[in-house]
Amino acid sequence: MTATTSDRLKAELLQIALDAAHHAGAFLRDGRPDDLGVAATKSSAADVVTEMDIASEKLITGLLADLRPDDGVLGEEGASVEGSSGIQWVIDPIDGTVNYLYGLPSWAVSIAARKDGETVVGVVHAPMRGETYRAVLGEGAFVNDRPARVRPAPAFGLALVGTGFGYLAERRSRQAEVVRRLIPQVRDIRRGGSAAIDLCDVATGRLDAYYERGLNPWDYAAGDLIAREAGALTGGRPGEPLSPDLTVAAPPGLFEPLQSRLEELGAWHD
Repeated sequence: MTATTSDRLKAELLQIALDAAHHAGAFLRDGRPDDLGVAATKSSAADVVTEMDIASEKLITGLLADLRPDDGVLGEEGASVEGSSGIQWVIDPIDGTVNYLYGLPSWAVSIAARKDGETVVGVVHAPMRGETYRAVLGEGAFVNDRPARVRPAPAFGLALVGTGFGYLAERRSRQAEVVRRLIPQVRDIRRGGSAAIDLCDVATGRLDAYYERGLNPWDYAAGDLIAREAGALTGGRPGEPLSPDLTVAAPPGLFEPLQSRLEELGAWHD
């Protein structure tokens, strides 16, 4: 593949991701029923899927099927297509479903495109913020049309750190213990409820760092690329890539001590 063809492909994938995220975001924002209820549960009774999650994923996958029928798809709500083009779309139709269910504003549509397993395009659209975060591999990150850049690493004790909790009781209990031991050592902890937005908040300097155990690829695929293109380091346990075991994002100089401390605290296991 020539560099020119590759650039054209990335530009095409970005535009498709932006269009799909904005269509889904408008649908979710404007079509949310007043009596929105739970359509199903996942890992526990507290881990919910709404009818709007399902409809949003169908909207996105339908658009992708029309425009790029040979691509693969991995979606949170069950969409799974192998594809034959080498491109795979990784979709979270509502990241922050419980926030959406309760009418809280911190939710987003997250869409990433992978080429032969490497994320090359990431889009996170947060309609209630009026913001769209985007990145193309090697081309930087943006929030709307402004460049996004991480905040310079503070001293560890001055770091504002985001995190999240799973929905299984045993995991939540373990995660709470990690937070209990970490919070005296940093400026403070924030819990927003959307991993995609938390990663973008690192990218824009609204958080110094973020970590969480138990994320899936659709939770972090787009946000990870956006954070890295904004200057963050991302990973899991020391020497490992980010994974469902652990996701960590922070600027150089803060990433390393935070990752080390999380390893000591056992943040990677229940």
